Amino acid sequence: MARLGEICTVVSGTTPKSTQPEYWDGDLNWVTPAELTDESDIIYESQRKITQQAVSDSSLKPFPAGTVLLSSRAPIGKVAIAGTEMYCNQGFKNLICSEKIYNRYLYHFLKDKTTYLNSLGRGATFKEISKSIVENIEIPLPPLDKQRKIAAVLDKVSSLIAKRRQQLDKLDELVKSRFIELFGDPVANEKGWAMYPLERVCKSIVDCPHSTPNYTTEDTGYMCIRTSIVKKNRILWNEIEYISKEEYKHRIQRKRPEKGDVVYTREGAILGIAAMIDRDCNVALGQRSMLLSPNTDECLPQFLSVAMNFESFLMKALSGISGSASPHINVGDIKSFAIILPPIEFQKQFVTFVAQTDKSKLAIQKSLEKLEMLKKSLMQKYFG
Repeated sequence: MARLGEICTVVSGTTPKSTQPEYWDGDLNWVTPAELTDESDIIYESQRKITQQAVSDSSLKPFPAGTVLLSSRAPIGKVAIAGTEMYCNQGFKNLICSEKIYNRYLYHFLKDKTTYLNSLGRGATFKEISKSIVENIEIPLPPLDKQRKIAAVLDKVSSLIAKRRQQLDKLDELVKSRFIELFGDPVANEKGWAMYPLERVCKSIVDCPHSTPNYTTEDTGYMCIRTSIVKKNRILWNEIEYISKEEYKHRIQRKRPEKGDVVYTREGAILGIAAMIDRDCNVALGQRSMLLSPNTDECLPQFLSVAMNFESFLMKALSGISGSASPHINVGDIKSFAIILPPIEFQKQFVTFVAQTDKSKLAIQKSLEKLEMLKKSLMQKYFG
C-alpha cells in the first residue's frame, strides 16, 4: 500500500475574476467539476477558456496531459484524465502521477471510491475533501507492469459497458422517434390532440416522503427507488437498495407504488426523468421524486412515461421557476400540467411498438448487468 501523497503531486486551481473580460474567451483550457460526469474518461477541451493574462494575474499553474482530475467539491468524486495541458478552478484536487503509478490504474481506483471519497468530505456549508485528505488516501501499489495490465482489463470491461449503454440509448431514441411520428410533441401538440391536465389523466399523483430512507445491506424483500437509478423509461433494478419492513410501511403511507405507476424525479441534479414500474414488488420511493398512477382506461403508463421524458415537458414544467439554486418541480404544478391525450387505440399501437423494442432492451440489459457484476468483482479483487 502507498499513500497518494507519496506517489503523486496533488494540485488545484482558482477562478479568475469574472468581472474582468480580458481574462476570458482565450485559448487556454480551464475545467470545472460540472464538466465531469460518471462517464468521463479523457478530457481534451474545456467548456470555458481563459487567457494568458488570466494565468499571470491569478497565479494559475497548469497541470500536464495525463494528470488525473478529481473533483473535490460540488460534487466530490468525479474523475477524468487530462488529455492536454489544462488549468482548473478550486473545485479539484488533481493528481500528477510519478513514475511509480500508472495514471489509468489510479483513474480506475478513484472511480471505484466515490462513496468513500464522499464520506471524507468536511464542511458545514458544503462538503469538500482537502489536499491533505487526498494525500493520505491509501492505494494498493503492485509493480508498474501489473498496474498496466489491471488498467487494460478494466478499460476493456468499461468499454463494453459503455457500448451496451449506448445501445440502450439508441433504442430509447427509436421509441421517441416513433412517438413523434404518431403523436408529435406532447407539449407543442402540433397534431391537435385533446389536452387535459395530468390530475384529470391520473387516478393519483403523490409526493415522496420528505425524509432520507434508512437503507440496509441485506435483501429484506422491501426495496427503495433512489433517483439515481431512474433512467428515461427504465429503472435500474440491478442497482436497487433495500429497506426494512418498518421503513417500507412508513414510506408507502401516501401510496403504495404498483406495476404501471410512473416515477418522476422532481428535484436535484437528476431532474425531470420518468420511468414506469414494470413489475409487481414491494417497492417504495426514496427522496426527490413523485408517483403518478395513470387511469389506464384513457392513458397508458408507457405512453405517459415517454411523453414526460420529452425536453419540452421539462422546460414547460420549469418555466414558472426562477431564482432557485436547486430547481425543483412541485406536485401541485404537475397536477395542473396539460398533456396530449390521443385515443386509447393509438396509444395501444405505440405500446405494441415499445414492447417490441423492450425485447431487444432486455437482452442488452442482461448483458449489461453481467458486465457490471464482472467489473464490480474485478474492482473488489484489485482494490479491495
